Amino acid sequence: MTDITSICAADHPQSRLHRLFDRNFLDYTAYVIRERAIPDIDDGLKPVQRRILQTLRNMDDGRYHKVANVVGETMKLHPHGDQSIFAALVNLANKDLLIDRQGNFGNVFTGDQASAARYIECRLTPLARETLFNPDLTTFVDSYDGRMQEPVSLPAKLPLLLLLGAEGIAVGMATKIMPHNFGELLQAQIDYLEGKDFLLLPDFPGGGIVDASDYEQGNGKLRCRARMELSDKTITITELPYTLTTEALIESVERAAKAGKIKIASINDYTAEKVEIEIKLPRGVYAEEVVAALYAFTDCELSVSPSLVLIKDNMPCIMGVEEVLRHNTDKLQRDLEKELRIERGRLLDRLHACALEQIFIEQRLYKQIEEETSAKAVSTAVRQALEPFAERLIRKVSKEDIERLLDIRIKRISRYDLDKQAKEIHSLEQGIATIDRHLQDMILFTKNALHGLLAKYGPQFPRQSELRAFDQVDAREAAISNLQVVYDRESGFLGHKMTAEQPELAVACSELDRLVLIFRDGLYKVINVPDKLFVGGELLWVGAVRKNLVFNLIYRAGAVNLSYVKRFRMPGFILNKEYRLFEEHKRSAIQMLALGESGIRARISLAPSARARSNVLEIDFDEYLIKGEAAQGKRISERAVRKVTDISGQPRKEGVELPVLPGLELPAV
Repeated sequence: MTDITSICAADHPQSRLHRLFDRNFLDYTAYVIRERAIPDIDDGLKPVQRRILQTLRNMDDGRYHKVANVVGETMKLHPHGDQSIFAALVNLANKDLLIDRQGNFGNVFTGDQASAARYIECRLTPLARETLFNPDLTTFVDSYDGRMQEPVSLPAKLPLLLLLGAEGIAVGMATKIMPHNFGELLQAQIDYLEGKDFLLLPDFPGGGIVDASDYEQGNGKLRCRARMELSDKTITITELPYTLTTEALIESVERAAKAGKIKIASINDYTAEKVEIEIKLPRGVYAEEVVAALYAFTDCELSVSPSLVLIKDNMPCIMGVEEVLRHNTDKLQRDLEKELRIERGRLLDRLHACALEQIFIEQRLYKQIEEETSAKAVSTAVRQALEPFAERLIRKVSKEDIERLLDIRIKRISRYDLDKQAKEIHSLEQGIATIDRHLQDMILFTKNALHGLLAKYGPQFPRQSELRAFDQVDAREAAISNLQVVYDRESGFLGHKMTAEQPELAVACSELDRLVLIFRDGLYKVINVPDKLFVGGELLWVGAVRKNLVFNLIYRAGAVNLSYVKRFRMPGFILNKEYRLFEEHKRSAIQMLALGESGIRARISLAPSARARSNVLEIDFDEYLIKGEAAQGKRISERAVRKVTDISGQPRKEGVELPVLPGLELPAV
């Protein structure tokens, strides 16, 4: 026995043990990628799915088969356990495309498991029988134990990879291919053959609402939402996001409710053949108010990241959905051409045999063998007798042709119907001519084949998912404002656990919000909602971060003792980092701060001047551009500003009443 210690003594990449591990690991990696996890581009199937379908074809007699029997027969081709075969068969059957099921195959909505294999039955659907199999186009190889033959790839006439979708985790790679709609796929193939542009977007069996703006040919991102029906006090979920079960969705809703992010009275699952999850709301809460929170804090909205990894030419690669569809369509055209040529060859063989038989019987060539005494002499006599009729034959007479003629019984010769034979020959010639016309325009023939499938099976597979672009839900805006943050200037503390009889500043917010603190000297920063935080006695304004906030500011620049006015939107920030709205100076200070995009006005009291007609100005902030928070702003006057009064709620001189907007009046500093 080899000493492992001696093998590992030279611990470097060239050691025998390392080479053994490397070789075996690479073999294992290649096996998992090609033989288990990643589907093939040609027929869109993983090996276990292909073996299941081939087994169902071998067993097919039009009747249902026990799933346990199907699993057992598939094990003759599949080298792994029965549970992996059973799971793959149930998953494939629940797609309702290729396998017709009978019995309890589980519930894809609730996640309930299928019954035992001995209790349920299945068979191929008519669609599968028509589009998946053709022994003439299928390459067979020995199964794992050499006892049976299995297909390398099925000659599928459908783009199954995009139709079924797939998920799989291999070594170092994974695939997540979205399912697409049957009719849309076939129509896209027709458009491609006609040279038109086409667009393919996913369609999920469970329905739901899908935003495919960033789909990026199957390698981007999808956002999936549940479909909801609203009444005043009830929200009913009728369709689920992709891959989600009702149990998982209910758990996410209950977690959000427990965390105080949404308010619900109860949630009940009435799902059977269709999804029905009923959410009852408490008194004072209405459905329209809760929808955004459900999308923000529960699995009613999910993000899916597809990855179109597949096997092509026995190697893994990444492709786009349009590229895959073009490949499948080109392959379909080649397969249909092969089928036509094979059928043409068969018709030619039948025509040749009919012509030989007609000549042999009509010209009574069989009488020329009556005097022959040996089999060789008989064959030679028949061959020589047929030579004058060579121009009427499709090809040269073979040994098999002569043997077929010699096997004709006297009874058949005596009842030979020349008219019937002529009609059959004419029918065969017409069939060959029709095939020749198809071969001259394979694009048209392929389109007609697709139109036939679309007309026959398309109505069975309507689109289930609604395609719609929707805005990103801001979790902070959707959160319930269940906290009251107050500021006590006397103590200098701020927080939602503060108590003050008459707080100078207070703001309602949620635990997800971030607060903007603006101080009198122009300092500002953004913080998380604090329990209790010391901020000092110079805090001027506090509020939750909102992208659409517009700040209207008048401040005094202490270095020149002049005041400026400026407007800016909610600035960008790094949490807990200090910023300034204007240059720091011991005499610099904010004189007025008001929020609002329009309608903000101020009355300015200036330092008296003997030359001035008036010491009072009125400013309409609408006349100033909204710029960045770092802008200096526009100077108000050459004189110092002694007092600023917010008059936003007062009527204009024209007598137009303005709405009262939130503002802050500060005395002159």
